[in-house]
Amino acid sequence: MQIRATTVLPAVRRPVTLHTADGLELIGELALPEGRKPAATIICLHPLPTAEGMMDSHVMRKASFRLPALANIAVLRFNTRGTTSRHGTSEGEFGEGETEKHDVLAAIEFTEFEDLPEPWLLGWSFGTELALKWGCDPQVQGALLLSPPLHRADEADMRVWADSGKPVVALVPEHDDYLRPDEARERFAPLTQAEIIGVDGAKHLWVGEPYVRRVLDEIVKVVNPEAYPLPTEWDGPWEKDTA
Repeated sequence: MQIRATTVLPAVRRPVTLHTADGLELIGELALPEGRKPAATIICLHPLPTAEGMMDSHVMRKASFRLPALANIAVLRFNTRGTTSRHGTSEGEFGEGETEKHDVLAAIEFTEFEDLPEPWLLGWSFGTELALKWGCDPQVQGALLLSPPLHRADEADMRVWADSGKPVVALVPEHDDYLRPDEARERFAPLTQAEIIGVDGAKHLWVGEPYVRRVLDEIVKVVNPEAYPLPTEWDGPWEKDTA
């Protein structure tokens, strides 16, 4: 069977609640590989909630549907403060990327509490800003950035990552609305180890199954290269996402 946009592959999925240092509860979900310890973990930081970004934004939803089964990767998704998705609404109010520092740290602490291995940050758009500003934590292995706009993160944030030596990979769409590959290479210069990958034909929202597959493949290539490239066929139990 060909894996399609609505295909949900087997995983151990459960709702989780993240507790922030400033007293909020955030709604989330953890998806684990069935019957084996994950090789690595990704912490998903979703797009801008004031523009309908949430933990169920399609790339992150499909990561949770596929990566536990196909790549032995645990996927933690959650709604940042004040954000609503079909999983529920997190407490608090949108903080323009500043108070969300507590949300990022709560997610990182959760992976430590749950003994989840090799946590990586996966930020998309606004989520890349959160990763760059607040995510360079000793627990974190590195960051994967989808469509980084670089509106909130600045050179000082990038220098923190540069000093850490942690790997940072940015996937930049050819037709992005905010930052395109050539400019991205210039803007990311302070983050000396950043790898900028321009994706031909792609747009900011990564609409279309070929672009989703490209994103997931690039994630796996970095996080668990033994599972790269991801298969496009699945011979086993599955469900259809109907929401």
